[in-house]
Amino acid sequence: MRWFSPKLEKPPSRPFEVPHRLRAIVRARESSIILLAVVAGVTGGLVIAAMSELVGLMHTLLFRIGPGERLSAQSSINPLYAVLVPSIGGLLFGIVAAYIARRRGTEVDPIEANALHGGRMSIRGSLIVAAQTIWSSGIGASVGLEAGYTQLASGISSGLGRAFRLRRSDMRVLVGCGAAAAIAGAFGAPLGGAFYAFELVIGTYSIASLAPVGVASLVGFLTAQAFSPFPFGIESKAIAVVGVRDVLIAAGVGLLAAIIGIAIMRGVAACERLYVRLKVPSQYRPAIGGTLVGLMALVTPHIMASGHGALHLAGLIKLPITMLATIFVLKALASIISLGSGFRGGLFFASLLLGALGGQLFASGLALVLPNATVDPDVYAIIGLCALSVSVIGGPLTMTFIALEATGDLWLATAVLIAAIVSMQVTREFFGYSFATWRFHLRGETIRSAADVGWIRDLTVGQMMRADVRTSPVETPVSAFREAFPIGSTNQVIAVDEDGRYAGMVLVAEAHAPELGATVSLRDILHHKDHVLLPQMTAQEAISAFDRFEAEALPVVDSSERRQVLGLLSEAHALRRYSDASERQRRELLGEV
Repeated sequence: MRWFSPKLEKPPSRPFEVPHRLRAIVRARESSIILLAVVAGVTGGLVIAAMSELVGLMHTLLFRIGPGERLSAQSSINPLYAVLVPSIGGLLFGIVAAYIARRRGTEVDPIEANALHGGRMSIRGSLIVAAQTIWSSGIGASVGLEAGYTQLASGISSGLGRAFRLRRSDMRVLVGCGAAAAIAGAFGAPLGGAFYAFELVIGTYSIASLAPVGVASLVGFLTAQAFSPFPFGIESKAIAVVGVRDVLIAAGVGLLAAIIGIAIMRGVAACERLYVRLKVPSQYRPAIGGTLVGLMALVTPHIMASGHGALHLAGLIKLPITMLATIFVLKALASIISLGSGFRGGLFFASLLLGALGGQLFASGLALVLPNATVDPDVYAIIGLCALSVSVIGGPLTMTFIALEATGDLWLATAVLIAAIVSMQVTREFFGYSFATWRFHLRGETIRSAADVGWIRDLTVGQMMRADVRTSPVETPVSAFREAFPIGSTNQVIAVDEDGRYAGMVLVAEAHAPELGATVSLRDILHHKDHVLLPQMTAQEAISAFDRFEAEALPVVDSSERRQVLGLLSEAHALRRYSDASERQRRELLGEV
């Protein structure tokens, strides 16, 4: 006789967690977060060094350039490599990316994680995004590495926070620490990295987050510099104190930068829509985009990859104005096509190069208009690159500090801040999004920053409603209803039909009105027949519904089709729960809890 044992299902894997005693020590002391921030900083610096080295190795092997050389700094490359590497590499990328998308969907990035998920990110998903970014840039697609830097550094930091079971507010700060370290190391700007985290990843500045973010940014900068020191690219001579003319000119640069930034961001979306309209399968789009970028690289290789090498070159060599204009136009098109075709990466590095080129073009035009004025192209290159980056990624203080740390010129940083403010305001007024939040908008999300709104989505109608509701058949005569529900027993009763479906709300006081005939049925005095709440609605949506329907309470039904009553929610209770949650969130933000 053979015995068969039932097959036991493998329990779901749980993330790694440190011992309980160590977790308790970390959660009990605010200074412990700073120690975790140091780990996040070292991790961010190592991520930058490793990813940059891998991309450089791919460029060396695939494009046959010298070790340590930058692809975008080359004056020319073999035409065969320029076309075949991006096209074949794009085809492989598209096939693998389509398979991953079917299996995993869209990965959560640091901004979305902090806005909606309390800082929770997938380390595996972050590794996938980083690998896709490395491959995209490695085969020459015109994308920036900063998306991969921040994704992987923040993802690892999030995993570190989960291992210690950190509170929601601490998790969000630690994700910001990873991003700060990555940006500080990538640009050699610890202040810029810190404010990148405050403005773009955490969504706000607070005393509680200052120390960990600042420490992580500094450690990330030092770690990256120890492995791969590389200058920002463009330097400028000291300029005079900013006067009225300089303010107006800087504001003009900011206005032009906003127009260009909006055009580029809309161009990426338009490229994606064009592929959809032409019914090109997603797995083949990167091959088409790679081929187009390769063909443009035959004119100038400066448009390939992130453009860091081209940015450095632009600061060393005074290029002719026709060459500047050519690189500017082709780099913009290459970035639009690369991202619109599905390659992984960001627009940060591209906006830096485009802004620097645009600033130099602006200076050339200004010299023709004002021949007697002293015009330094490098000054306007710095102003232009910062202003365009603000339009694309947001963060005016981030770019101001990056400019200050790159040049050491306080007066130049003042002009940069003016241009950044104008660029940000014009972009917000006429576009409303940065590139990251614009991508969320295209996916149907409503977030416009990393400010924590996930708690609002967690506070749902299903959590707030009362399940012990009182119901009555809709055909009940008013006389019978009065006996069942005397004055003072309750304020409202839910009427249901013979199938138990919601029919309307009955106000008990109105049912007891003397002028109402006793033979009248409840059907004649129903309110809010078509006004219901669903359990998945957020508190904000419920409060909006109360205001729109002018109701003090509304029923909660399982779905708009079945309309089976689950509970009741009053406006007063929803407002109180929302206010309590808002106050708790405010206290966490200020470090008071």
